[in-house]
Amino acid sequence: MKKNLRIKLVFIALILFLIYTIMLNVVSGSIDLSYKDIIQGILGKRVFTELEHNILFKIRIPRIISAILFGIALSISGFLLQTFFKNPIVGPFVLGISSGARLFVGLFLLTNITIGFIKSPLITIFLAATVGSLLSMLLVLLFARKVDNISILVVIGIMIGYIASAGTDFMIAFANEHKVASLVNWSMGSFSGISWSMIKLSAVIIIPTVILVFLLSKPLEAYLLGENYAKSMGIDIKTFRIVLILLSSILSACVTAFAGPISFVGIAVPHLTRLTAKTSNPKILVPAIILSGASFCLISDYFARTLFSPTELSISTVTSFIGAPIVIWLMINRRKRI
Repeated sequence: MKKNLRIKLVFIALILFLIYTIMLNVVSGSIDLSYKDIIQGILGKRVFTELEHNILFKIRIPRIISAILFGIALSISGFLLQTFFKNPIVGPFVLGISSGARLFVGLFLLTNITIGFIKSPLITIFLAATVGSLLSMLLVLLFARKVDNISILVVIGIMIGYIASAGTDFMIAFANEHKVASLVNWSMGSFSGISWSMIKLSAVIIIPTVILVFLLSKPLEAYLLGENYAKSMGIDIKTFRIVLILLSSILSACVTAFAGPISFVGIAVPHLTRLTAKTSNPKILVPAIILSGASFCLISDYFARTLFSPTELSISTVTSFIGAPIVIWLMINRRKRI
């Protein structure tokens, strides 16, 4: 009963904090809007001015929705990778997956390469990011078969990230200045400038994928209890591993394609949620991670926009300040237990 009460309280706290971060991002910015004006406008008791309408529906609301979607995607992606490797210090950024996506997105942004039968640049960028993510993950998996030490595997993932970054830098050296500026702005990571068309495409990709992850809660729980136990439950381990990697790469690639590489969210959020809820049950963890990931990116975006206003920090700058100490703490704790 105490455990159930704790979980209920955790969910209530997460929901309230998510609502708070949404409202905070709605009213805060270079031009502040009052809660009263916004509520009255929603209820139809007053009409938004043209300036208020543009700020809300062309800038802030799209940005809030994208922060929620991408925060969920990165957090669930990190959760799947941590489940796969059975280790809390792995994530899409640490394992070089985000860098691989950046390399392939850079290939399309910096060169004249196109995919003939695909007319939409958004779909082209997403496919490029997905291919880059999957190839980086494939390299990590190839090394994982020969390396038992997770610390060495993490270092290998970082090295793969450096190699991918070196490939991107090589292309930058020969690219057009305007294209380089476009890639640099994208590489900093930001929810700024997200259009409704990007949100629609992201939602079509992220929401079904996250629902599928939740539907896989039972096999995930069995997998966490050990591969032999999972096999006894009738789970095809090889196929299940491929599914985990594919889902994680799709979620990570979607974020990288539209918002740029964003670090540490995939590591910090799943672990902090697990510590808060004090459970490893995916049926509880997945919804909790969804709420935590959305709030984490919303509050990070708020700080990125407001700390040094009117100068805006990249979202990765804020998430790194929060996430990097958590990773250091995790590695030190693991070392102590070993």
